[in-house]
Amino acid sequence: MYLTKIEACLRRNPCTWLVTGAAGFIGSHLVGELLRLKQRVIGLDNFSTGHKHNLEDVGNDAGLSFKEKFTFIEGDIQDLACCRRACSDVDYVLHQAALGSVSRSFENPLTTHAANVTGYLNMILAAKEAKVRGMVYASSSSVYGAHKPLPKVESRIGNPLSPYSVTKRVNELYADIFSQYYGLPMVGLRYFNVFGPRQDPDGPYAAVIPKWILAMLRDEPTEIYGDGRTTRDFCYVTNIVQANILAAASRKPKTSSLVYNVALNRRLSLKRLHEIIRKKITCLEGKAPGKPVFKPPRTGDIRHSRADIKLIGEELGYMPDYDVNRGIEQTVRWFAKKL
Repeated sequence: MYLTKIEACLRRNPCTWLVTGAAGFIGSHLVGELLRLKQRVIGLDNFSTGHKHNLEDVGNDAGLSFKEKFTFIEGDIQDLACCRRACSDVDYVLHQAALGSVSRSFENPLTTHAANVTGYLNMILAAKEAKVRGMVYASSSSVYGAHKPLPKVESRIGNPLSPYSVTKRVNELYADIFSQYYGLPMVGLRYFNVFGPRQDPDGPYAAVIPKWILAMLRDEPTEIYGDGRTTRDFCYVTNIVQANILAAASRKPKTSSLVYNVALNRRLSLKRLHEIIRKKITCLEGKAPGKPVFKPPRTGDIRHSRADIKLIGEELGYMPDYDVNRGIEQTVRWFAKKL
């Protein structure tokens, strides 16, 4: 297991962790894993995109440790006082709170900027003042923008293609400044197309995998934007959790801000992804969902994506536990059970 050594160390010396966006998809999985590792956890969320039922799921899995080891603060990262209160006596910050979605950022760039830049700056100010031991923040593969060569390597990026990608690039630039000038240890993780249980399948900004799973389970039509040959490096949420904990707890000296890709280093077309989900649901439900409907490509979407994960493997020991097939199976089963 990826956490064999770190898990033993954390269990011997429990720390206090702040997870922002704790009621969200990724945040709630981080809370659950940290509680499993017997850590003290503070969760911060304003429920703008997170859900109370995600924390209820974590509580059901964690049992007594949820009440004993978990403290929840309902608040907004755009409130600096709230960020300062949440960072008090914290060892590590895992910053997940943000407004995702390229399309949402085009429709409302001010709202995206306020959450992803102003809120982020509040958090790193509060973390600096609290003298936390380290902060890990969620960046995005969208920072690669117009840079076309594959696989994507951390040192080579292109011009941003959306307001959302601009905010994530700004996050990385602020991390460099705060790390070098203020001495705040920071690690950025460029997520590539994360999926898994608890990911919101509803609404105009829903990610493709939960949206398709829900539609197929309900025998509703599914849509593919473009010709179906667009590719992505899809990454199951358990791999993301692994990367966050490794990035925070690694004993590697952090003399400056670092940024890593988190993915599988695999390309999968949307057409093939649809086939995999359709097959899993057919096996589970006993009947095949309908075939996809093709729509025009969306503004700001890149054509192909694949991550180079050599750096995070060498420096942090990251080794993905879940491939796409295994992750899709777990995700389909979770949604089928919930529905």
